[in-house]
Amino acid sequence: MPKKAVLFDLDGTLLNSLPDISRCMNTVLEKHGLPVYPMLDYRYMTGNGALKLTQRALGEAHQELEQTVLAEYAALYAKHCYDESYLYPGIADMMQDLKAAGYRLVVLSNKDDPDVASVLNHYFDEPPFTVMRGHLPGVPLKPDPAAALNIAKELGIAPADFWYLGDTPTDLATCRGAGMNFIAVAWGFRSRQELSEAGAERIVDTPAQALEYMLT
Repeated sequence: MPKKAVLFDLDGTLLNSLPDISRCMNTVLEKHGLPVYPMLDYRYMTGNGALKLTQRALGEAHQELEQTVLAEYAALYAKHCYDESYLYPGIADMMQDLKAAGYRLVVLSNKDDPDVASVLNHYFDEPPFTVMRGHLPGVPLKPDPAAALNIAKELGIAPADFWYLGDTPTDLATCRGAGMNFIAVAWGFRSRQELSEAGAERIVDTPAQALEYMLT
């Protein structure tokens, strides 16, 4: 049934950011003489914030480089976060239809907060989002629901009146913790099978299918 707002994950839901994430991290790893990874490996390395990405990329043997690599990656990615990334097909049209239907639209990502605004302002001439939120100091990362609940409180909209679109089990756990209504997108970083095994009940293959759920 129709709700009042839609909360979107960013990477893997609105945006295929793997090309830029993988290139920037591999560039930093290579600089330090460390092994690099195929782009698709980053589907399971990203999603929990830049610090966790760095720790996973370094592996257990090189954690002493954590702060150095994290700082270098963050600086490089801030400059190149939309060199090769792109909105998934159908996303822009879905946003227009949701806005026309009166939905409040928000984005919540584990990306650093400045990167979220930078990316969205690049891909949308006039971003349709009331809130564009990344990781802020003092606020736990997803799957903790605190950031999602903060947004609901800011907007004065009950969590039960939110749809939540995401592409990972982390998003599903965040949504459940916040008391929102989950739609899993199968075009992102994780497979339909993984989403189903995590307990997702609504799984869509295209933004048009997601829109049908939200407008019915």
